Amino acid sequence: MLAEGKDTTRASRTISIALCAACVAVATVDAQLRTRVEASGFTLPVAAVQDPTDRSVWFVVQQNGIIRAVRNGVIVSPEFLDVSASIVSGGEQGLLGLAFVPDTSRRFFVNFTNRSGDTVVARFRRAADSLTADVSTRFDLRWNGAAGPAWIDQPFSNHNGGHLAFGPDGYLYVGLGDGGAADDPGNRAQTGSELLGKMLRIDVNVPDSHPIGYQVPPDNPYLGGNPVPARPEIWAFGLRNPWRYNFDDPTHGGTGALLIADVGQNRYEEVDYQPPARGARNYGWRNREGLHDEVTTTAPAYLPLIEPIHEYDHSVGQSITGGYVYRGTALARSFQGRYFFADYVAARVWSLALTIDPSSGEARASDVTEHTAELGGSDVLGNISSFAVDADGELYIVSHSGGRLLKIVGPAAPPTAPTALRIIR
Repeated sequence: MLAEGKDTTRASRTISIALCAACVAVATVDAQLRTRVEASGFTLPVAAVQDPTDRSVWFVVQQNGIIRAVRNGVIVSPEFLDVSASIVSGGEQGLLGLAFVPDTSRRFFVNFTNRSGDTVVARFRRAADSLTADVSTRFDLRWNGAAGPAWIDQPFSNHNGGHLAFGPDGYLYVGLGDGGAADDPGNRAQTGSELLGKMLRIDVNVPDSHPIGYQVPPDNPYLGGNPVPARPEIWAFGLRNPWRYNFDDPTHGGTGALLIADVGQNRYEEVDYQPPARGARNYGWRNREGLHDEVTTTAPAYLPLIEPIHEYDHSVGQSITGGYVYRGTALARSFQGRYFFADYVAARVWSLALTIDPSSGEARASDVTEHTAELGGSDVLGNISSFAVDADGELYIVSHSGGRLLKIVGPAAPPTAPTALRIIR
């Protein structure tokens, strides 16, 4: 994630990007895709979420602890939320995720690293004006009972995960990295008593008075101790640092599958595919990195290990940023159902085709296509920290280094042919 996503040597590989406003519309002559600036002027943005109640408004999450509201491309004052005094920021730490509850409660959740570097998932409610948060409503979820701490311990400063997403089932999915350092020294991603290195699935539709802020869905897969005893909040095992995961949106014709971009260590980046409502999967870290053996001195928590549908090595890129399956209508029909993703360090963007097995629901990836040049190149894209999607299923890119929200659009319309021409002698 961000400058690193791996061990602490990754930060030194971050690309320095010089951006110019005139570059944004640049693309190759035969480009099918372009970028258009939706909004700019942000400080290290890591995510963008469209207001579920107002299409003219976006909320842009800044790593420094501030969420800015943007209306019709213009940043609104004051800020929507400022938790900068509650966080530590820099490297892979800071304010990292935002998700609005898909109902009328005006609730939303953020994910950040607190002053001690531990993970906090906090609930807030929007104020009546809707463009500011009511900070008095803050409640930090408690992960070890009502009397326990309201955070998840992070033993190192990296691999915090940080993304939040509501699934088609209405539950909140919380992706957590393995806690950091190389090769997951505590083997946390394969330990059922640890929340780290997992995908969590929780029901946050509880009263404000609820003592921990969530309940465990009754169909979470590890509740019965099968295939292994594990924390009941866990949905899946074996993640290293899930940096952006999203669902193939059923409301726009998607399958409901979950696609996870898991940041690798020193060799491989990967995309994991989870068919709809298919929990209890083990994605293999630390025993496997991508399709390859990593630490084999300890056995995995359980088998089988689920292989990624796509990987790339570090000659291609060094820190994957997950995106979305495209379900909009503005781009060419050939982009329907393709998964877009990027690499933060290399400042590159690709899409791939998904072929779904109708009997198993599993997917196969093919036709990996790079779009970096036609989207304006690395000078325009910068270090890509996230993708975003609007209510119509159209895609956006969050440029961390450029401080911009860029919309992915189709080719420019040809100039209108002149009419009513006459000869002047």
